[in-house]
Amino acid sequence: MSQSGSRTSVPDETPCVDTWLTRYRQVREASEAICRPLACEDYVIQSMPDVSPPKWHLAHVSWFFEAFLLKPFLPGYTPIDPAFDYLFNSYYETHGAPFPRALRGTMSRPTVAEVHAFRAHVDQAMTALLSEPPEDAREEIMHRVELGLHHEQQHQELLVMDIKHILGMNPLHPVYRSDAARPSADAAGPQGWVDFPEGVRQIGRDPETGFTFDCETPRHRVYQAAFSLARRPVTNAEYMAFMADGGYERTELWLSDGWAARRSHGWTAPLYWSRHDGVWHHMTLGGLKPVDPDAPVCHVSFFEADAFARWAGARLPVEAEWEIAAQEYPVAGHFQGQGQYQPVAAAASDEALVQMYGDIWEWTASAFRPYPGFAPLPGTLGEYNGKFMSGQMVLRGGCCATPEHHVRDSYRNFFPPDARWAFSGLRLARDLT
Repeated sequence: MSQSGSRTSVPDETPCVDTWLTRYRQVREASEAICRPLACEDYVIQSMPDVSPPKWHLAHVSWFFEAFLLKPFLPGYTPIDPAFDYLFNSYYETHGAPFPRALRGTMSRPTVAEVHAFRAHVDQAMTALLSEPPEDAREEIMHRVELGLHHEQQHQELLVMDIKHILGMNPLHPVYRSDAARPSADAAGPQGWVDFPEGVRQIGRDPETGFTFDCETPRHRVYQAAFSLARRPVTNAEYMAFMADGGYERTELWLSDGWAARRSHGWTAPLYWSRHDGVWHHMTLGGLKPVDPDAPVCHVSFFEADAFARWAGARLPVEAEWEIAAQEYPVAGHFQGQGQYQPVAAAASDEALVQMYGDIWEWTASAFRPYPGFAPLPGTLGEYNGKFMSGQMVLRGGCCATPEHHVRDSYRNFFPPDARWAFSGLRLARDLT
């Protein structure tokens, strides 16, 4: 998944260390809670190179606090095992050579119990550091704590995605949690459009307004031509119509790389879909379920989203269009806290955009590239975003696995264009002439 972060200024009203310690404990507990429904065997599987075993996630986010806070700022800190610095470094080459990502599933040791002991060791040390932070480093410590907590929240979403893929590859269709995929309570209603006039607008985020990942900065002006945005995301029923009309066989609908990916991977439907007795079903974290026609389509790649948009006589929005539209709406929707890890339909609206946040990440037509004036963080933490600004496409809005307070209108997620295991869908756009 995406990113790490940019620092924010620490104003005089910065929360006290007790507040930071409480927040630290809340975020760390949320990661543990996501993993509680798992069997011990589930913790160690790597179902594809992009998926990490759940125990690796739990260890890596602990490594982050150890590497960037405890070692530099807690006098006398002793790692529980020096080898963990190598095993659980994700991609920080300036910190040291990371263990190969595709081989994370080969590590039966350290055990799950040893990983939990590592977390407890780090938590005890972080409690000591946050209880009495050295005054001369207090500001930097609080910057890094905030970054580390947002980093762990990103891995909470990745945990849900990866657990779904791990269980989704199992022919027994195991249930992660029986209440994790309730059907929609609302019908999607007919599609509509909201128009936006041309003009010069501002996008991106000023770090002075709150925590900000560096790739969201700097805030800057863009000229945007007039456009229309669909009121809601594309539904499963609409995507089924694309499939029934030969959408996966019509080369004229696909980008060249997309057609090559479709043929190479044998795509004929979104990830996790299969037909049973003539009815489309999909694997959810609540087990195998009939596809909900009113819910937003999910687990499609950028290439599939782009092909659907072309079939529908529309296009995907560029990220500036999406952000301009989203600025008019509060961050509210179906997020991780609701405990359901499957998109649901939103109540129809004749005027407003719905589901701009939550349920699904929405593919945009924009490559993940730096904004004008972008500058990564100094040192090792600068590797978090800038080095990935090639071969990735931007997604916006958050999803049903995203922590609610972790997303905002400027938040830029990114994945390769053929990625499908994220909770990714689409919303249509079109030009206004």
